[in-house]
Amino acid sequence: MDRNFLLGGLSLALAWDWTQTLTLIFGGCCSNALTLEQLTLTNPHAGSLITFAQFLFITLHGLPKFVKFTPYPRLKPRQISILPYLAQVVLFYLVSLLNNAAFAYKIPMPVHIVFRSGGLIINMVMGWLLQGRRYPARQIISVLVITSGVALTTLSAVTPRSGQMKASSTASPTDIRLYLTGISILFVALVFSSILGIVQDLTYTAHRKRVAEQPQQAQINQGEPWQESMFYLHFLSMPMFLLMRQDLASQFESLWLSPSIHLSLPPTLSSIPKISTLSTPNSLNLPSGMFILLLNTITQLVCVAGVHRLTSRVSSLTVTLVLVVRKAVSLLISVFLFSDRYDQMDLRAKAMMLGGAGMVFVGTLAYSVVAKKGSAEKAKKD
Repeated sequence: MDRNFLLGGLSLALAWDWTQTLTLIFGGCCSNALTLEQLTLTNPHAGSLITFAQFLFITLHGLPKFVKFTPYPRLKPRQISILPYLAQVVLFYLVSLLNNAAFAYKIPMPVHIVFRSGGLIINMVMGWLLQGRRYPARQIISVLVITSGVALTTLSAVTPRSGQMKASSTASPTDIRLYLTGISILFVALVFSSILGIVQDLTYTAHRKRVAEQPQQAQINQGEPWQESMFYLHFLSMPMFLLMRQDLASQFESLWLSPSIHLSLPPTLSSIPKISTLSTPNSLNLPSGMFILLLNTITQLVCVAGVHRLTSRVSSLTVTLVLVVRKAVSLLISVFLFSDRYDQMDLRAKAMMLGGAGMVFVGTLAYSVVAKKGSAEKAKKD
């Protein structure tokens, strides 16, 4: 009876933990993709400012937890040494910066989502090159399906739109070069992201082994390593933004001069003199670009918390699978909420985009099933 009760309690705790993690990922990341698309549609060159705002917000959020301010500011003791974080910081900074910078090269959000979902082939190549891993034929076939889907979706944005069919049968060379430059940026970010995943996987594996060797009481006192990782990856990246301070100032000015939006204030806030003088007593005027940027940074915090929480619990393959499913949801949201852009595409481009996206998601599911069977067979042999 006690044993069944204990197993039931553990199952509920595990289910609640997964519910929290998936809620953070799907709720935070999908909302973040929505605000990001809305922001980059009107400000495509604001990628550096978006990245800076996200990093700054997450850093400020983590300061009270990981920094002691008395008698002087200093970092609290870490679970993981600073050295493994250094390589992750550079990779994470470059991945975040490149992904947001790609919007300046007319990369549609659906293509952005699907292209970044092609990380499995990069993971496979990196695993083979750096870790000497071997993959069965079924996994290789699944990755080829994913690659074909990514290529199909990528090409869908190059096809002329329905309104352009009569004027020209092909896109202009300038647009194609601009688009291919953006795709190249995303590809480099994908390579860095795969290397980052391997480094994080090795770091967390070593950390779990070290914790397992400690006494039971020491294990209980250990905090969540994903929170520490999330803070240090953003905190240690902040000095690198000094290299682009002029670009950040220009992008900030552009967002600050964007059209204003009117926000209704609750009665308790509208009675405050400093706020009420900014606009009418019952509303607040804010630059629309800055407001969307604020929403984007908040949802980015929720999204990153979910991803780091998941990364500390499961393998990089499972992380990739969950994120691909999340991106599928983001793709559907993008297509339905920004249907005007989708309606401008001709039938062939729509078929290529949706067909390619379907191939990516089906290939990813097939890859994960094969990988799970392979792990089960290996466990039986051991």
